[in-house]
Amino acid sequence: MSDHPGGEASAEWTPDHGASAERTRFAWRRTALSAAVVGLLAARPAFHPDAGVPQWTTAALSGLGWSALVAIAYRRARALRQHPPHPGRRTIPAYALITVALAAVAGLVVML
Repeated sequence: MSDHPGGEASAEWTPDHGASAERTRFAWRRTALSAAVVGLLAARPAFHPDAGVPQWTTAALSGLGWSALVAIAYRRARALRQHPPHPGRRTIPAYALITVALAAVAGLVVML
């Protein structure tokens, strides 16, 4: 039986911590990209000719939320590049809160 994924028996095997940080960075990027789609869909009603203040407010809030998510994701990706990666004590809860707020804004779009 082997001790690690390479299939070779080894007395000392340590996991590659760099790979997990890279996967996490990619996950942050994927989330930012999906938030961009939600933000654009939430801003879409503001571009109708009869758009009013609620549609423009929703578009502004979705753009603001998306901008904040991209800024936090960029900051977190930079922190994950360092060795050892810095823990995300404040960024992860902030990201989750903004994601929930962006989902609420998208819910408002559906109701408008």
